[in-house]
Amino acid sequence: MKYDLKDTTFVFVVRIDSIIRLENLLLALELLESNFDTHILVVEASYYNNGILKRLLSNKVSYSFIEDKDPIFHRTKHLNAILKQLNTAIIGVWEADIIMESTQIMDAVYQLRVENCDFAFPYDGRCFDTSEILRRHYLLYKNIGFLKNNIYKMDLLYSSSSKGNAVGGAFLISVEKYKYSGLENECFYGWGAEDGERYYRWLILNYRMYRSQGVLFHLSHPRDQNGMIRSDYHETKIMHEYFKIRNSTKEELINKLHK
Repeated sequence: MKYDLKDTTFVFVVRIDSIIRLENLLLALELLESNFDTHILVVEASYYNNGILKRLLSNKVSYSFIEDKDPIFHRTKHLNAILKQLNTAIIGVWEADIIMESTQIMDAVYQLRVENCDFAFPYDGRCFDTSEILRRHYLLYKNIGFLKNNIYKMDLLYSSSSKGNAVGGAFLISVEKYKYSGLENECFYGWGAEDGERYYRWLILNYRMYRSQGVLFHLSHPRDQNGMIRSDYHETKIMHEYFKIRNSTKEELINKLHK
């Protein structure tokens, strides 16, 4: 039996830069489709539409293509363009390479439904990179129990502590709260720091956070310029925006977002 999540839309905004990325996306989608009666939207932004991804998606997944000839993947801009069009009560924003237990997602959605929080991470803050060897095993057998049994072979991502404090990968939030907070910050052009900026922006606005028990698995993949800090100038610019928001007061943020 599938869980009823018809009040939720899961959004993936992707650029398919390798076969591995494509495989990872299909695995993430399969997990959602097999466990939930819900809405799933995949937005592909790329130089041209080769039709490959659309042909591989099931008819339960909505697909949209954005022509984007910029070599830098401006994910925040594309997310905002799509998010303004959605009308379910809850939005889940997922990266293409994310796997987790379905019960963690249901727990996070439930907390949002009963208004115990304003945004939720469907994991406890630990995000493990699977490695290519373990990723390949999951691709063949789709056994999340195998990943859980081999956590000790994986490295934590996006964390400076052994317990983990990641705020990226996947999150759920009420549409109303997301729009009030300004959606995504389009000053983040390319990879880096947008997850942290968003997290602190929500805390400054006094949004209540919830974390589900359980970990997040990141299916390993190769990285190009859209998966790393690409220059010193890029790093300086994004960190300036990050600290500008993080050091704002609630009143300053509200004035900026709703002037």
